[in-house]
Amino acid sequence: MSRRKALRLGGLALPVIAAPTALTGCGTAAGAGGDGVLRVAQPTDPTTLDPHKQGDMVSMNVLINIFDTLTTRDARGRLAARLATSWEPRSRTVWRFRLRRGVRFHNGEEFDADAVKFSIERVLDPKTRSPIVELRYVTSVRVVDRHTVDVRTTLHDPILPAKLSLFGGVIVPPKYLADVGDAAFAKRPVGTGPFVFQSFRRDRELRLRANRRHFHGSPGADRLVFRALPNPASALAALQSDEVDLVTGLTPDAARQLSGYAGVELESHRGVRTAYLNLDTTSGPLRDRRVRQALNHAVDVPLLIKAVLDGKAREVPAMLPRGVVGFDGSVEPFRRSVRTARRLLAEAGHPHGLTTTLTASNDDAQVAEAISGLLDRAGIRARVDLLDPGTFSARLTSDNRHALGPIYLAASTAWTLDGASMVQSNVRHDRRQSRWVSKEADRLIDAEELSMDPEDRQRAFTALQRLIKREAPFVPLYQQDIILARTTRVRWTPVVNGSLAMESAEVEA
Repeated sequence: MSRRKALRLGGLALPVIAAPTALTGCGTAAGAGGDGVLRVAQPTDPTTLDPHKQGDMVSMNVLINIFDTLTTRDARGRLAARLATSWEPRSRTVWRFRLRRGVRFHNGEEFDADAVKFSIERVLDPKTRSPIVELRYVTSVRVVDRHTVDVRTTLHDPILPAKLSLFGGVIVPPKYLADVGDAAFAKRPVGTGPFVFQSFRRDRELRLRANRRHFHGSPGADRLVFRALPNPASALAALQSDEVDLVTGLTPDAARQLSGYAGVELESHRGVRTAYLNLDTTSGPLRDRRVRQALNHAVDVPLLIKAVLDGKAREVPAMLPRGVVGFDGSVEPFRRSVRTARRLLAEAGHPHGLTTTLTASNDDAQVAEAISGLLDRAGIRARVDLLDPGTFSARLTSDNRHALGPIYLAASTAWTLDGASMVQSNVRHDRRQSRWVSKEADRLIDAEELSMDPEDRQRAFTALQRLIKREAPFVPLYQQDIILARTTRVRWTPVVNGSLAMESAEVEA
């Protein structure tokens, strides 16, 4: 029986997955761990080492160790000081940041207000072609004095400090960049972070060493090595053979393969990365709200979580995950009912069901096939179109909003821990990934993005979640746990936003 049939039949019962034979070896490979080296496996290499020219978590996971941001998230997910020690709104369009003193870049260049001005304005400069969208309301940065800056915006941005805790807040050295140029900077990046860049061999490894002069003190590892291991079986084999210490980005399916192995610890931590189906409400059958509601009734998310995700996820009612500002627990998810889905389809003029396409990345093949099976039970025949991750990402961020077909499976990380970052690109009609035209949704997006009053923001978020539930422009799915596999020589707890900030990791020599 094919895997797709196994997912379609028998209540989504998954076939038994045998552990790869490579995992049975327990020998120590050349260059194995010890002497304070922490070796981390990710699915892919970073796309670039220029922090202002990337917008993906895999790249950021490396770069957050080389560079510092103005603000950060602490172990409990709270917004905390980093290169900025304090911040306050000076007016509706000005945020003032006071900066840490005595910090230097890895090359000795001084960190100061000029570096902040240069870095933020570099992100905004069209010549940089930065994919970072969080600073859309920022117009400029004014140097108040050597350790104070005012960030000016066109409109009030209530969560600007949170937006500067990762992608939008990375600070780079102006003089070094001017001396070497963008291309050389991307080959040998210089930051202020807890680790210093050493070397990068694409498809092999990226090596960093501890910055003993970091303002937070020396990190727990003497050296940090990132390896790209796109095949989960290979990554797990490398862990078992002592070639890596920590495997990240694991799917529940891959994690199951390591259960019970001596010397390997599996961990699951609450995360905010949220999966959903984006529906093209502008054309075809999905223009009808009843069809979109039928999809929501048909996709049995609790069953999907149990059968495919090994229970390592939580259902999301209306796009916003638990744990972010704006989430409203009073908004209930759709009642899962094949009968209701079929009735709505018939009312919409599809008594015999309909045929459509569900596009997904190869990385999400198992989930996509399972969703297709669930839809099929309600008469929605969704052919799964799988793309390699690079092609999927390129189409997702292109100007063609129909490039991924009528339905596509995607996931977003609300890394600011604010609901705005979850919906910013795919709700308001004029945003990059939006396929929904709703004046009410646009109004609510403006209200939650621009209001200075936290209670007003929450009311807007609540109304938006109720509107999404009623109009069903998406099929919200789940927020997945952060799943790690590690050797017993490593101790590390990830932040809820999922970034691999490794300075707090403890490594036994």
